[in-house]
Amino acid sequence: MKHVDIYTDGACSGNPGKGGWGAVLVYGKTEKELCGGEEQTTNNRMELTAVIKALEALKEPCSVTLTTDSKYVCDAINQHWLDSWIKNNWRKADKKPVLNIDLWQQLLPLLDTHEVTFVWVKGHNGHKYNERCDELAVNFYLTF
Repeated sequence: MKHVDIYTDGACSGNPGKGGWGAVLVYGKTEKELCGGEEQTTNNRMELTAVIKALEALKEPCSVTLTTDSKYVCDAINQHWLDSWIKNNWRKADKKPVLNIDLWQQLLPLLDTHEVTFVWVKGHNGHKYNERCDELAVNFYLTF
């Protein structure tokens, strides 16, 4: 199984507001950049969309180290919140509905296809790829 390093970030001007997402996929010496956005969205939606779009770009099942500055995404996976939400019919511990269910449901089959390890990195802290993903995200929504 090939190993790919993926870096993602989402950004939003206003929350909600116009937003963008960016991703960098690294396989060996090859790097691929992706970006997109929406005119009316939230930061968490853009963070999740970046992860989804990056994983969808893989052409075969891969081992992936996915690095993001989103505690929302990392904690949902690494703290097993996602498992609990599914078990509790998409309700959080406080019984309120989970936000962004549509995106979490898009992510689930991708997590079944690929072996993904989520790694959190502090945002805006000089991490080369995190900074690049942020640039991609912000530059995209500035086009609206």
